Amino acid sequence: MSSTADLIVINGRVLTMDEDDPAAEAVAIGGGAILAVGDRKTIEALKGPSTRIVDARGGSVVPGFIEAHMHLFSGAAELTHLQLAGVAGFDALQKAIRAYAQSRPEARMLVGQGVDYTVLGAERVTRHHLDAILPDRPFCMAAPDHHTMWANTRALEVAGILQGRVLGPGNEIVMGGDGLAEGELREGEAFGPVLDLAGESRVRLGLATGGEPDPLPTPVERAADRDIMRRGLAWCARHGITSIQNMDGNLYQLELLAEIKAEEGLPCRVQVPFHYKNFMTHDMLDKASMMAGRYDSEWLSSGMVKVFYDGVLDSWTAVMVEPYADRPDWVGEPLFTPEQFAKLAIEVDRRGLQIAVHAIGDGAVRAVLDGYEMASTKNGRGDSRHRIEHIEVIAAADVPRFAELGVIASMQPPHPPGAMDFPLEPTVSRIGPARWPLSYAWRTLKNAGARVVFASDWPVSPIDPILGIQAAMLRKPWADSDPDQSFSLHEALAAYTVEGAHAEFTEHRKGRLKRGYLADLVVLSADIEATAPEALHRVRPVTTICGGKVTYQA
Repeated sequence: MSSTADLIVINGRVLTMDEDDPAAEAVAIGGGAILAVGDRKTIEALKGPSTRIVDARGGSVVPGFIEAHMHLFSGAAELTHLQLAGVAGFDALQKAIRAYAQSRPEARMLVGQGVDYTVLGAERVTRHHLDAILPDRPFCMAAPDHHTMWANTRALEVAGILQGRVLGPGNEIVMGGDGLAEGELREGEAFGPVLDLAGESRVRLGLATGGEPDPLPTPVERAADRDIMRRGLAWCARHGITSIQNMDGNLYQLELLAEIKAEEGLPCRVQVPFHYKNFMTHDMLDKASMMAGRYDSEWLSSGMVKVFYDGVLDSWTAVMVEPYADRPDWVGEPLFTPEQFAKLAIEVDRRGLQIAVHAIGDGAVRAVLDGYEMASTKNGRGDSRHRIEHIEVIAAADVPRFAELGVIASMQPPHPPGAMDFPLEPTVSRIGPARWPLSYAWRTLKNAGARVVFASDWPVSPIDPILGIQAAMLRKPWADSDPDQSFSLHEALAAYTVEGAHAEFTEHRKGRLKRGYLADLVVLSADIEATAPEALHRVRPVTTICGGKVTYQA
């Protein structure tokens, strides 16, 4: 290591997340790594004639945020869509849609994002509502969870699904009494044909099929896709994120990121998984192994297989142990049988790849834990760090199994209804009071010895880790008798740094600010330890540094 720093951060309230040396005033960086962490005098001794100085002005300096669950490509594309979060009532919806349509006269397809299931109160949205707003141009809008969309008649006609279509398990085009689609489309197979009209099918492939673009994009299309990816990376850097664990993937995304890396370098480190879908066969995992072998650097890696086991609570597609409180004859339909999933888990684990499974209902969580247990029995217990994503409801008997099996609980503080942007209904009624104590049970899992890692699931929720930390700290139970699931500031910060590094097997080089670790850090606009939790949303990233380079400057 050179003794002269490339960059030093001074005047900071440095929160190192290193138990042996928790606080400091300044940090020195050289060659992409941390040279030293300490008092200002010690650090300034490493200053050379060309050293860049970043003055933190008394703000907190923390390890770069590790976004442990997000969708980079589709999230980036959505930044230009109509944003409908918080819009309530028909009049407000009409005003927003018509203004957006007017601003985009050339668009073949208009897409809205983040509309509440209860946008019309108790009334369910149909194509007729949307026809009254926009009759002559294809329009669709997605719920915040991205598992339900609503389309107008024009969109359904052009997509060829107005008469319905046979779909795989867990997907549904809701049909009306007139034999035509009502406009509500549940899960990706149902709304894929509508979204494809927007000409953004490539951004969704890593989520929709796990496959590659066909036909291959032209050089112009590929350049446009790189620009979408750049927009997403810049959005991450702006929010203090230095590492991304993407939760959908294909080879194309890795290739685009590698091209950006070769052209100008990446502003964030990115891990992209292979997405295994229920129509695939185990031999297709050869591609996952190939991706893991080809992409294995500090900046761009794979090595993970992402799987969806169920859907979401709001559309009754999450898989429950006991029936839904508001639908007593239904427990949801899994995307794999428990036996199919166990065989898959055994094979992925045998290849030495990590598994991350979307499991929201307690029935799905149990099936995935069972599969991991069988993989461990069959292949021998290794340091596999398999993950379960979301865990919105869990059965009491399954809580201790995370620690016992070494499974990571990957959870999202913005997701509990009432915690941030999501309304209480319909979710809390779907779950029912009997299951509330074990819903979004971060604290319960942590107390039982589980490693809990936090993220946003952007674009499902706002990407901002500081908002996530605030949501974790301010979390309130839905009933007085429910346990408190909130986290302290340091616990929440660790879940966005230390735990994120552990989740990707990099705890020996990131997630903390200490000598020899990667120079990934963020300077904040205020001292977060001295900021009331209620005011945390006002604290902003001022400077983001990744690999020793400034990737965002306010």
